[in-house]
Order: sequence, then C-alpha cells, then structure tokens
Amino acid sequence: MKYVIGIDLGTSAVKTCLMNEQGQIIDEASCAYKLYQEKPGFSEQKPQDWIDGVMSTIQEIVGRYTGEVADIIGISYSGQMHGLVLLDEAGEVLRPAILWNDTRTTAQCEEIVAKVGKERLLAITKNPALEGFTLPKILWVKEHEPETYAKAKHFVLPKDYVRYVMTGELHMERSDAAGTLLLDIERNDWSTEVAEAVGIDRALCPPLIDATTEVGTLTEAFARATGLSSTTKVYGGGADNACGAVGSGIVTGGKSMVSIGTSGVLLSFEQTPDKNFGGKVHYFHHAVTDAYYTMGVTLSAGHSLKWFKETFAKESSFDELLASTEDIAAGSNGLLFTPYLVGERTPYADSVIRGSFIGIDTAHTHAHFAKAVLEGITFSLRDTLEIFRSSGKDIRDIISIGGGAKNPQWLQMQADIFNANIYQLQNEQGPSIGACMIALVGSGIVASFEEAVEKCVAIGEVFEPIAENVEVYNEIYNVYTQIYAQTKSLNEALQAFR
Repeated sequence: MKYVIGIDLGTSAVKTCLMNEQGQIIDEASCAYKLYQEKPGFSEQKPQDWIDGVMSTIQEIVGRYTGEVADIIGISYSGQMHGLVLLDEAGEVLRPAILWNDTRTTAQCEEIVAKVGKERLLAITKNPALEGFTLPKILWVKEHEPETYAKAKHFVLPKDYVRYVMTGELHMERSDAAGTLLLDIERNDWSTEVAEAVGIDRALCPPLIDATTEVGTLTEAFARATGLSSTTKVYGGGADNACGAVGSGIVTGGKSMVSIGTSGVLLSFEQTPDKNFGGKVHYFHHAVTDAYYTMGVTLSAGHSLKWFKETFAKESSFDELLASTEDIAAGSNGLLFTPYLVGERTPYADSVIRGSFIGIDTAHTHAHFAKAVLEGITFSLRDTLEIFRSSGKDIRDIISIGGGAKNPQWLQMQADIFNANIYQLQNEQGPSIGACMIALVGSGIVASFEEAVEKCVAIGEVFEPIAENVEVYNEIYNVYTQIYAQTKSLNEALQAFR
C-alpha cells in the first residue's frame, strides 16, 4: 500500500493528513501557531512557526505509522493565499510574513491603479487591486522598509516557502501566483508590464510550476528530522480555495461550491481564462492544470454568526443557537441582517461599509435575530451567484462545505436562497484532502483529478429548494440588495467615530 501526505497551511493552524492509495484518510494531526497584530490593520506570522508546525504534525503522524516510511511516496500542499514572504540572496527570511487579511496597503492599491490603470490591470490579472493581494504588500515594504526591500532576492507565498524549506527548490505554484496581482492570467506567466509599471524587478518572481509538478524530494535534513524517507517526492500544491475545490470534486465544467467558514466563498469552475466579470469576482488559475475558477468572497460569513453568539448568546452552543431558529419562518418576520462587520469584498470591495439589522420591532425575539444572521450571510453569497448567473452560467447544483454544511437547517436555507440543489459531502476534510489528491495525481497513483474525485469524494445528503421558500426569499433578496446603497453614506460618516 502506498501513501501520500497533504499539508494544509491555514491562517491559524497547519493540518496534515495521511491518505492511502485508495483515497482514505487514515491519520491526521494539527498544530496551531500565533498571529501577530501589533497595529490596527496589521496581520503577520513568522514563517518559522509554519515550519515548526509542519514538522510537528509530520512527526506525530510518522510516530503512529506502522508501515515502511518509504511507502509514503508523495507530499503536497494547500496554502493560505496572498501572504508575502521575502527572501534574501541566501534564501533566508527577511521579515515576518504579511498575511492575506492585513489591510495596511490601501495607498499601495491606489498607486497600482494609478500606474497600471484599472482596466489594464483587470485585462492582465483579471482581478482588481485589493489590500489582500501580494503586490500591494511588496510595495508597502519598498516604501516603508527600504533597507529590507533592498536585500530581497525573491518573494514567495506561504506554502511555497514551506515547500522550499522541505526541498531546497524555489518555485511558485500558479493557483497561488494568480493571487499576487503580478500574473498575466491569459498568458500564464509573470507580467513584465505590471512589474515595470510599479517599479518592481521581475526577477523577484520565482519560476512558475503547476500544482502537480514534481519539484524534487525531501532534503536529507528534513527527512531525518521528521522520520520520512529522503526519497519522498514533493509536488507543487495549490492555493487553499483551489484545494478546497479539488477536495469537493470541482474539477470539471459545470461544477460549483460554497464554503462557509470564517469568511464565505462561492466558487465556480472555468475552463478558459477569457470571460469578463469586470473584476466583480476573483479569477484564478485552478490546481487542475490549464483550468481556472472564479470566486466571490463574503468577508464575515461564519464570523458574523460567531460574533452574534459571543455577543448575545454566550451561554448557548452553536447547535442550540441554530436549533432556536427552526420554527422561524423564512424572512425572519421582516428582519434583515447585512454581514458587513469588517467591510465587504464581493460585489462591493468596500472596506468602510459595516453591518446592519434592518426592520427591528418588538415582535422580534432572540431567535429571529439569529435566523436573520444566517439569512444575511447566505444572501451575501447569493450576490456572487447572481454575478455568475448574469454572465450566462447555469448553476443548479452546488457542493456545500465548511461550517455552513454542518447544519441541515442552514443547508436547506442555502438551497432555498440560491434556488439550487445543495450537496453535502460524506467525509469533508476541506483543503487538506485536496492537497492529498494533488499528490495522488502527481505521483501517478491516479491518472487524473476526475479519477481522484471518484476515489476520494463521496456525496451525502441532497437538499432541494422548497418552492414557497424560494418565492419568499426572492422577494426579500430584492430588499436586501438595496441596503448597501442606502447605508453606504451613513457608514462613511460614522467612520470618524470608530
């Protein structure tokens, strides 16, 4: 029996899984690490903490493994996107990594738009200049830490740095590179035009690889430290959303996925890079070679529910909170919630907007508010779905993963608000299973991602839309879509008091 390891490098922890050649997860381990937020808007991590966490989880799994370590033949990755790791001539880290949720770079985003041009940037990268992307972070270091920038030889993203330490080979994988604002999506290469326009040396950009590219084997030192064999082959891996899509079976045309975690994502497979969404959704390379995906993001999805629970229902469990809403009819008796607690990404890209409860009256109970939060999160994700559908995509079936897939009531709500069949997975492991599947394909244990899906992804319960709820939610959604415009100026005025 042969085995592969999938490493999911998240924002709060690393999760490592061991999968056999039959597609079964047989062991897993996780290790948390610290997030540094020393100033408002700053969010950083120490890359060494990622390395320590990866080594710890592999050591834990190998310690329980009873077979021959040489039978663990491949390793791949899923990684948090956009984070900036700067390396010097010797490959040493120059400063802590600036993460995807760091928002210090508004001025640098404005600089990119001014120097490249909004429409030209969209034509090349398929994405607007947002604080979360990597290029604004590079420009921030260039402006505020010129001595550090002067020493920089390369930049990499989090999982690409971990792979570099494990193999000694420096590359950047395309599904992650697509989130830097430096990749020409249609040409499938770094954009000299963007780099020159903003004054970045293209030599900072490492060689590009695909998710299933074999980059080499483990270094003797890393193999010795973890108990693995130095013959273990290492593959490129993918961005966390790309790996989540792979692990959910979104590897061919016509497939879509919704993921509700701290943030929320609605993602759809694309065969070509030439559709025009006008920057309203993200357009990235997939982990599947020569394929793409489009994606809209709700910044405060599960975060909104967590905030509501901790603020107004601290003594209740999430299960108790959701159970309290079961008898509340669709529409929460005229109460609406917008989940803009930290701004919003899709479709507004507005860091100033904030959330609202609209329509409160004395008939509303705690349960009405809880249900309105669930509905508001799902309405926000429908904003992305409407962009897809208005472009001509016929989306009738959606895989649901994350926290929003763990509650039958919420799954039914997704079916009703999206007017689509919602599919729950039997064994959801998130991006880590996608990382394992990349290693299966890269190593040749399976011939294709389609075959990997057959082995690894099993559909569970299906939730079909209820016609009367669909009708109610369509009417309420029309009201929901008006709240942003009606509250935008109010939130801009209130910003001075935050």
